[in-house]
Amino acid sequence: MLTICEEEMCAGCMACVDICPTGAVKVEPGIDHYRAVIDQKKCIDCGACTGVCQQLHPAGFRKPFAWHQGWAEDSAERRASSSGGFASAIARAFAGSGGVVCACAFSRGRFGFEVVDAPDDIGRFRGSKYVKSDPSGAYSQAKGLLKAGRKVLFIGLPCQVSAMRNFVGERLEERLYTIDLICHGTPSPQLLEMFLRERGYELDNLNELTFRRKTRFQLHGGAGSVDRPGVVDRYLVAFLNGLDYTKNCYSCPYARRERVSDLTLGDSWGSELENESSRGISLALCQTEKGTMLLQMARLKILPVDKERASANNGQLNRPMKQLAARNRFMQDVESGVAFARAVKRALPKQCRRQDIKRVFSVFGLWKPAEEDVEN
Repeated sequence: MLTICEEEMCAGCMACVDICPTGAVKVEPGIDHYRAVIDQKKCIDCGACTGVCQQLHPAGFRKPFAWHQGWAEDSAERRASSSGGFASAIARAFAGSGGVVCACAFSRGRFGFEVVDAPDDIGRFRGSKYVKSDPSGAYSQAKGLLKAGRKVLFIGLPCQVSAMRNFVGERLEERLYTIDLICHGTPSPQLLEMFLRERGYELDNLNELTFRRKTRFQLHGGAGSVDRPGVVDRYLVAFLNGLDYTKNCYSCPYARRERVSDLTLGDSWGSELENESSRGISLALCQTEKGTMLLQMARLKILPVDKERASANNGQLNRPMKQLAARNRFMQDVESGVAFARAVKRALPKQCRRQDIKRVFSVFGLWKPAEEDVEN
């Protein structure tokens, strides 16, 4: 079987699928890895797939020259966002200035990428996505818009931004603006489907899935909704402890201070602005003048931040998440049919016990979820 990169490397960015002129490339998703496979009967040996692969050829890294923290001045925007609302406010301003925004949204049971140019449509991109998304089609669409003279803002994970820059090429990159989101790692959507199915939900029947709206895990669909503290859910326990990411995430080349985007956004964990933490504070790293322009065009409250403190509290600005010794057992369990929640409890008994105690306390009003219980 001919693959584009090693199984342990493939991030499922899908750029190879988009660029292949004969449809010879297929990315096969698994529970713990992705594999980009080439159909040799269709392949014409053009080399486009290996050339665009961001694992084989990462886009140029840039050192941040400015670090900021803050929040959207629109209190409603901030309140509805997972963090301080920087991404939503910037995307809204960019669309309002005549640009096009390409980012991840949940639709018809899939975390795919959509393109919008109306400020009122930006809300569909809001919220954390604790699962691997599928950008297939977005690269070709963005490149077509750039060729037509449009300005495009692409918001994605670092591997996806790197893939977009490779796909677009230097000639068109002048009109491409990029934001990467600080990433801990991402699980396969197959694990999310398994988790939801065990709770009586089918991903295809949900019209909204929000992993973190400040401190809550939310599902909305035709059969009703679930709204509960994030710490209750085994899915988040697995995610926040780095138990269920795909293999490539544990050796991610983008988990470093140098970035591949114009602007990096994340959460300002450990901020000295303690009175603002519960309402969400965004962290922003500027790598280019285009990144500075993005911050300046939006209505944002921008404040200085201690970059060493910010870096220490965002581990993935320094190194990839460490693979837990229990991960292999967890993957073996779920592949053999053990229920997701039980597999998590077997792999992380202490963490699950702690969350169960908090759940009991919350029932009696003795404990309230805080930011650090949802993200760290």
